[in-house]
Amino acid sequence: MENQQVGDPLTAVAEEPGMLAQGLDWLIAGGPVVAILIAMSVVAVAILGLKLWQFRGVRLWDRDTARRGLALYRTGKASRAAELLRASPNPAARVVLLAMRGKARRDLDEGKVREEVVRCGLDMLEMLRAYMRPLEVIATLAPLLGLFGTVLGMIEAFQQLEQAGNRINPAILSGGIWEALLTTAVGLAVAIPTVAVVNWLERMIDRTAHEMDNLVTQVFTADLTAAPQTEESHAGSAYRTPVAGAAE
Repeated sequence: MENQQVGDPLTAVAEEPGMLAQGLDWLIAGGPVVAILIAMSVVAVAILGLKLWQFRGVRLWDRDTARRGLALYRTGKASRAAELLRASPNPAARVVLLAMRGKARRDLDEGKVREEVVRCGLDMLEMLRAYMRPLEVIATLAPLLGLFGTVLGMIEAFQQLEQAGNRINPAILSGGIWEALLTTAVGLAVAIPTVAVVNWLERMIDRTAHEMDNLVTQVFTADLTAAPQTEESHAGSAYRTPVAGAAE
């Protein structure tokens, strides 16, 4: 019993070098193409970490602050709205605050204010899209590199089969084929999660762009959901039938 308890950790330790050795063998079998794909995966993970840190810094998931600030502004509480928006680094909150400040200036035309707000919003979106292009390149090139490595491996396998002549050994062909297919598998393993990450990040940026455009537009437009004050309501109250017995 004691021998079994002592042997279990030793067995686990012995299995780890075996897995590392197998991974090293696959890296050697895949050749430089697999090494390039692994380097690309490391770059992709680093960019993903950088984007998550950037999104967290600007509170990209915070959609309530900008909407609350706009609601306060539309109810006439501009100072409270500005104070709330000023404390948030969210891009939507920042452009809404900029639009509020521009609209408050009577010396500026509304068209020029809108143009400046749009420019600042596009600049913020461009910062959010930083380093997205390398991720797209990795997602596109990874499967192509894997296929390229497979083609090179198949060529090498058939060359060895041709050199064998009449002494054909199936092990030569099968060994060359699995080593060639290894690069395709690694390329797909790098490309699939990268494509998913790129689409998720782009969706987050697109939602932010829509939110910015929607809220900024509401700064310059009227709230149609509020109760309307029409002339008919005032006219109706003026021509209301007087109560019998009321003082004239």
